[in-house]
Amino acid sequence: MDSNDREYKNDEITVYWKPAKCIHATTCYKELIEVFNPRKRPWVDMSGASTERIIEVVDKCPTQALYYRYNKDIEKDPDAVPEKKYEAPEKKVEIKVMRDGPLVVRGTFKIIDEEGTELKTMKMTSLCRCGKSSKMPFCDGTHRKFDFRG
Repeated sequence: MDSNDREYKNDEITVYWKPAKCIHATTCYKELIEVFNPRKRPWVDMSGASTERIIEVVDKCPTQALYYRYNKDIEKDPDAVPEKKYEAPEKKVEIKVMRDGPLVVRGTFKIIDEEGTELKTMKMTSLCRCGKSSKMPFCDGTHRKFDFRG
Protein backbone atom coordinates (compact mmCIF):
# COMPACT_ATOMS: atom_id res chain seq x y z
CA MET A 1 0.00 0.00 0.00
CA ASP A 2 1.38 3.40 -1.06
CA SER A 3 1.74 5.94 1.77
CA ASN A 4 -0.71 8.23 -0.05
CA ASP A 5 -3.42 5.54 -0.23
CA ARG A 6 -6.41 6.09 2.06
CA GLU A 7 -9.12 4.02 3.75
CA TYR A 8 -12.57 5.25 4.81
CA LYS A 9 -14.89 3.07 6.88
CA ASN A 10 -18.47 2.79 7.98
CA ASP A 11 -20.06 -0.12 9.87
CA GLU A 12 -20.32 -2.29 6.76
CA ILE A 13 -17.57 -1.48 4.25
CA THR A 14 -14.15 0.07 3.87
CA VAL A 15 -13.61 2.26 0.82
CA TYR A 16 -10.04 2.44 -0.45
CA TRP A 17 -8.66 5.32 -2.50
CA LYS A 18 -5.42 5.05 -4.48
CA PRO A 19 -4.58 8.62 -5.59
CA ALA A 20 -1.86 7.35 -7.95
CA LYS A 21 -4.56 5.62 -10.04
CA CYS A 22 -7.04 8.53 -9.89
CA ILE A 23 -7.50 10.55 -13.08
CA HIS A 24 -10.10 12.84 -11.50
CA ALA A 25 -12.84 11.82 -13.89
CA THR A 26 -15.21 13.38 -11.30
CA THR A 27 -17.66 10.48 -11.42
CA CYS A 28 -17.60 9.99 -7.65
CA TYR A 29 -18.39 13.52 -6.58
CA LYS A 30 -20.76 14.28 -9.45
CA GLU A 31 -22.74 11.18 -8.50
CA LEU A 32 -22.55 11.50 -4.70
CA ILE A 33 -21.18 14.81 -3.38
CA GLU A 34 -22.60 13.96 0.05
CA VAL A 35 -19.87 11.32 0.39
CA PHE A 36 -17.16 12.34 -2.08
CA ASN A 37 -16.43 16.05 -1.69
CA PRO A 38 -12.95 17.15 -2.80
CA ARG A 39 -13.43 20.55 -1.12
CA LYS A 40 -13.59 18.95 2.35
CA ARG A 41 -11.00 17.16 4.46
CA PRO A 42 -11.23 14.29 4.72
CA TRP A 43 -12.78 14.31 1.26
CA VAL A 44 -14.73 11.07 1.86
CA ASP A 45 -17.54 11.11 4.44
CA MET A 46 -18.92 7.59 4.78
CA SER A 47 -21.90 8.85 6.78
CA GLY A 48 -23.18 10.85 3.79
CA ALA A 49 -25.16 8.02 2.16
CA SER A 50 -26.21 4.41 2.53
CA THR A 51 -23.68 1.65 2.03
CA GLU A 52 -25.59 0.47 -1.04
CA ARG A 53 -25.41 3.91 -2.65
CA ILE A 54 -21.69 4.27 -1.85
CA ILE A 55 -21.01 0.87 -3.45
CA GLU A 56 -23.04 1.87 -6.51
CA VAL A 57 -20.92 5.00 -7.03
CA VAL A 58 -17.58 3.37 -6.17
CA ASP A 59 -18.34 0.71 -8.80
CA LYS A 60 -18.50 3.50 -11.40
CA CYS A 61 -14.90 4.61 -10.81
CA PRO A 62 -13.33 4.34 -14.30
CA THR A 63 -9.81 3.62 -13.04
CA GLN A 64 -10.57 1.57 -9.94
CA ALA A 65 -8.79 4.22 -7.86
CA LEU A 66 -11.81 3.78 -5.58
CA TYR A 67 -12.83 0.31 -4.52
CA TYR A 68 -14.29 -1.34 -1.42
CA ARG A 69 -14.33 -4.44 0.75
CA TYR A 70 -16.91 -5.58 3.24
CA ASN A 71 -15.56 -5.23 6.78
CA LYS A 72 -16.62 -8.80 7.62
CA ASP A 73 -14.35 -10.02 4.79
CA ILE A 74 -11.47 -7.91 6.09
CA GLU A 75 -11.93 -9.43 9.54
CA LYS A 76 -11.77 -12.94 8.03
CA ASP A 77 -8.69 -12.24 5.91
CA PRO A 78 -7.04 -8.91 6.79
CA ASP A 79 -3.96 -9.64 4.66
CA ALA A 80 -5.90 -10.23 1.46
CA VAL A 81 -5.27 -7.63 -1.18
CA PRO A 82 -8.38 -5.46 -1.45
CA GLU A 83 -9.80 -5.70 -4.91
CA LYS A 84 -12.73 -4.02 -6.49
CA LYS A 85 -14.96 -6.39 -8.36
CA TYR A 86 -16.85 -4.58 -11.08
CA GLU A 87 -19.68 -6.49 -12.68
CA ALA A 88 -20.31 -4.96 -16.08
CA PRO A 89 -23.21 -5.96 -18.27
CA GLU A 90 -22.22 -8.70 -20.70
CA LYS A 91 -24.69 -7.74 -23.43
CA LYS A 92 -23.68 -4.20 -24.29
CA VAL A 93 -20.77 -1.82 -24.23
CA GLU A 94 -21.46 1.67 -22.96
CA ILE A 95 -19.24 4.65 -23.77
CA LYS A 96 -19.64 7.81 -21.73
CA VAL A 97 -17.98 11.08 -22.73
CA MET A 98 -16.71 12.84 -19.62
CA ARG A 99 -16.82 16.62 -19.88
CA ASP A 100 -13.25 17.86 -20.42
CA GLY A 101 -12.04 14.33 -19.70
CA PRO A 102 -11.73 10.79 -21.02
CA LEU A 103 -14.10 8.36 -22.65
CA VAL A 104 -15.24 5.88 -20.01
CA VAL A 105 -15.96 2.50 -21.60
CA ARG A 106 -17.96 -0.16 -19.71
CA GLY A 107 -18.94 -3.63 -20.80
CA THR A 108 -16.97 -6.62 -22.02
CA PHE A 109 -14.54 -5.63 -24.76
CA LYS A 110 -11.01 -5.87 -26.10
CA ILE A 111 -8.68 -3.02 -26.95
CA ILE A 112 -6.50 -3.77 -29.97
CA ASP A 113 -3.62 -1.58 -31.14
CA GLU A 114 -2.82 -0.52 -34.71
CA GLU A 115 -0.78 -3.71 -35.32
CA GLY A 116 -3.70 -5.89 -34.23
CA THR A 117 -2.17 -6.76 -30.86
CA GLU A 118 -4.64 -7.08 -28.03
CA LEU A 119 -3.71 -4.55 -25.34
CA LYS A 120 -6.32 -5.59 -22.81
CA THR A 121 -9.56 -7.45 -22.35
CA MET A 122 -11.54 -5.66 -19.70
CA LYS A 123 -14.86 -4.57 -18.32
CA MET A 124 -14.10 -0.89 -17.74
CA THR A 125 -11.44 1.66 -18.68
CA SER A 126 -10.89 5.32 -19.47
CA LEU A 127 -9.53 6.27 -22.88
CA CYS A 128 -7.63 9.51 -23.43
CA ARG A 129 -9.27 12.20 -25.58
CA CYS A 130 -6.70 14.97 -25.11
CA GLY A 131 -3.77 13.07 -26.64
CA LYS A 132 -1.41 14.06 -23.81
CA SER A 133 -1.53 10.86 -21.72
CA SER A 134 1.76 9.06 -21.06
CA LYS A 135 -0.21 5.80 -21.06
CA MET A 136 -1.93 6.13 -24.44
CA PRO A 137 -4.55 5.13 -25.36
CA PHE A 138 -5.49 5.08 -21.68
CA CYS A 139 -6.18 8.23 -19.67
CA ASP A 140 -3.66 9.11 -16.96
CA GLY A 141 -5.33 12.34 -15.80
CA THR A 142 -3.05 14.68 -17.76
CA HIS A 143 -6.12 16.46 -19.17
CA ARG A 144 -6.53 18.22 -15.81
CA LYS A 145 -3.35 20.21 -16.52
CA PHE A 146 -4.71 21.74 -19.73
CA ASP A 147 -7.71 23.87 -20.65
CA PHE A 148 -9.11 22.33 -23.83
CA ARG A 149 -12.30 24.38 -23.87
CA GLY A 150 -10.73 26.93 -26.16
